[in-house]
Amino acid sequence: MSKRIFFQHWAWLCGVALFLILFSCGLWCYRIVWAPNFFAEKPVYVYIHENKDWDDLCRQLEDSAACMHINSFRLLADWMNYTGHLRTGRYRIEPEASNLEVIRMLRSGHQEAVRLTFQSARSFEDIAERIDDQLMLNADDLLRMVRDSAWCSAMGFTPQTIAAMFIPNTYEVYWNISPKGFMNRMQKEYRAYWNETRMEKARQIGLTPVEVATLASIVEEESAATDEYPTIAGLYLNRLKAGIPLQADPTVKFALGDPSLQRILTKHLEIDSPYNTYKHPGLPPGPIRIPSLQSLNAVLNYQKHHYLYMCAKEDFSGRHNFAVSLAEHNRNAQRYRAALNRRGIY
Repeated sequence: MSKRIFFQHWAWLCGVALFLILFSCGLWCYRIVWAPNFFAEKPVYVYIHENKDWDDLCRQLEDSAACMHINSFRLLADWMNYTGHLRTGRYRIEPEASNLEVIRMLRSGHQEAVRLTFQSARSFEDIAERIDDQLMLNADDLLRMVRDSAWCSAMGFTPQTIAAMFIPNTYEVYWNISPKGFMNRMQKEYRAYWNETRMEKARQIGLTPVEVATLASIVEEESAATDEYPTIAGLYLNRLKAGIPLQADPTVKFALGDPSLQRILTKHLEIDSPYNTYKHPGLPPGPIRIPSLQSLNAVLNYQKHHYLYMCAKEDFSGRHNFAVSLAEHNRNAQRYRAALNRRGIY
């Protein structure tokens, strides 16, 4: 074999070898960078918490997002200097996503908003726990804020009236929103709810937005039947206009700290509290619960009538008998007390 042929043969072999090496390297890089590596059957979410635990994130990617080759993900994340720059959040991983797509999303903090839903609640503890379950923030942080007089004042409320700021609804927020950010969002939604139309309705009734929320909270505690809300709201507005104490049993239960009381006795009415509407005329200092949209709407669109009295029906349906006169009310009350006695509720 001549030298020329030998070198041609050698060059050909080197070229093939180089091609195979480059092809293998390219295939290896493709598998690490661009090839699909997440094979969940549908989009899933992974969560990066405040501690920003890298190993925990990798476990989520394996367990929830069905990452087939977690070591390739770890390797690319290291090349892209991501492992030390985790950002908190809730991230959506699409089926057949590549390592590069996932890392770019995580690095940029590109989250998908959470549909946060909370309804009417009897206490801030209840609502804080519901929010805690749906977001990264801690319920204790929220509770500290609503109990802090200085913070409430900065938001335009007091610890007694801050419940009025929370308008139950469904909101889109980022999972890692801060407690302060969440409260600012609630203040923004409160201002949006109290548009000029609702403000004008409140003015016509003679109440402020906080007073509307306070009355709505009483209305909601009074009845299990939402269709009664406008009637009850009208009744209490009649009493307010006539200068008659509300004498609302739910406010007494609130003052006693026992919403489960089934029967209000004379001894209960003696509690010395600004929330005892048997002793103190007018509305209490603030809402006794976070009222629902239905009860707020019931106050703003109350039913006009002449009722001044109400008493739970003796069938324990959660509904009420309404009365214009005290004599009629006393007859209703007598039937209800008899029903309580028959059931042994004292």
